[in-house]
Amino acid sequence: MTMPTTHTVEQEQAWNSRQLEAPVTTPRFHVWTYATPTIVLGCSQRALHAEVAGRLPQGLALVQRPSGGGAVLTGPWLVGASVVLPVTHPWVSGGLVDSYRALGLLHASVLEGLGIHARALPDTEVAQANAAMGATVDWACYGSLAPWELTDTHGRKLVGLAQRRQRNGILLVAGTLNTVPDWPLLCNALGHPEAATEMRRRTVACEELAEPPCSAQTLAARLRQALAQALPNAEATPETC
Repeated sequence: MTMPTTHTVEQEQAWNSRQLEAPVTTPRFHVWTYATPTIVLGCSQRALHAEVAGRLPQGLALVQRPSGGGAVLTGPWLVGASVVLPVTHPWVSGGLVDSYRALGLLHASVLEGLGIHARALPDTEVAQANAAMGATVDWACYGSLAPWELTDTHGRKLVGLAQRRQRNGILLVAGTLNTVPDWPLLCNALGHPEAATEMRRRTVACEELAEPPCSAQTLAARLRQALAQALPNAEATPETC
């Protein structure tokens, strides 16, 4: 029996970087599931690397990514997606904020098919949505809302988005909370143990919105199928990448 494929954050980041080494002429995508927890810092958090590394429990990895946004805790609870597009592709030709729209809406459609009601947040509603949820956790990706990220009917964040724009192409990334993450693990490592309660309040996982809940492998398969349909000329790399 073939075991489901899982990945490491190092594999994901290496794949993302390789795609932008030369001009992107054809869309490419990869969907990621993770076997073990890893903390991933955004490019603007480079100065925190040594400090966070000193707080890590034994065996927990720390990775620096080249894209923006706050710290992310990957692990078995997260399903990631990377989409690489030519700079002229319709998904990204409208500018920085609008580039998230198509990927956000695609995630909403996939989740709806799994019985999970979530909406992609238009940029005109972001400020109001953040205010309605109270204080943000500005150092964490899932601690605040950004345009076209997905929320449930209570405004809790379910899918986070980020991007990296270069002359050779544009990388869009997404992360869906399939099960509830170990927020204390992330918050302790970043030196904010008190933020764990706030992270739990501001976020929601697929398992809390669907009955019965789906596995990470099922969600990943649905995302791969949807991306292949939405980007018919795209190259999907093998799962074992």
